[in-house]
Amino acid sequence: MDRVILALEECDYVNEPVCAPADVTELFVLPNIFGQVNRTIVLMFVAALIVIALLYFAFRKPSLKPSKFQLSIESIVGYVRDEVAVGIIGPEGVKYFPYLLSIFLFILIGNLFEVTPLVNFPITSRMAIPAFLAIVTWLIFVIVGFAKNGFSYFTDIVWPKSVPVAMRWLVGIIEFFSIFFIRPFSLAVRLFANMVAGHVMLSLLLVTGYVFVINIGEIPVKGATGLLWFALGLGIYLFEIMVAVLQAYIFTLLSAVYIQTSVHPEH
Repeated sequence: MDRVILALEECDYVNEPVCAPADVTELFVLPNIFGQVNRTIVLMFVAALIVIALLYFAFRKPSLKPSKFQLSIESIVGYVRDEVAVGIIGPEGVKYFPYLLSIFLFILIGNLFEVTPLVNFPITSRMAIPAFLAIVTWLIFVIVGFAKNGFSYFTDIVWPKSVPVAMRWLVGIIEFFSIFFIRPFSLAVRLFANMVAGHVMLSLLLVTGYVFVINIGEIPVKGATGLLWFALGLGIYLFEIMVAVLQAYIFTLLSAVYIQTSVHPEH
């Protein structure tokens, strides 16, 4: 956020209603730390370590009278296992539960970096991370589909027997592109686009409010409106916490749904 403030302080805050950098990539391009290791890579490993630490410290010494921390983590784990993995996939969902729990917690932590002081950067706003997770999900449900159903997994997609013969070729083409191409693309873009939009709005509103307020002597009326921008930014700050949780849940939920369609293609 400091780099954004420096960039915005150089803009024309006298004539512009919202002070924005000339290139919004300044919100996302982060400096390298050790050679080619940039801040995004570091935060990615930090997110993974936080997930490991949460699960380790919650379950290393389980108690019959759990602490609030243990109870909170148990609630998350139980919900993902019972309502997402088993609830959507069925009894076989237990096998996919570790993966679903891992991506949920990793995406959640990565999203919450957006509203974390001194970080203010969701790692999921870099397309490579949502794309990688979407490809992993895609590989799992495609491999499971062929492993469970053989080559009929593919033939049932391109020639669906439940559809009238005259329409099978058209529905087959739509299903083929939907399952093998659109699913991973939409899964990645949905997460990426939501986090980018939130990050841009939050950064511009909060920093615009800050820049206008500190320059209130030069722009008295507009400087006062900076308080409005800042208040709106705080409102979006709270909203983005909800978005962070919701997007992690949606990504995990859709991953479970896609796996379910491979495990039980007849459904």
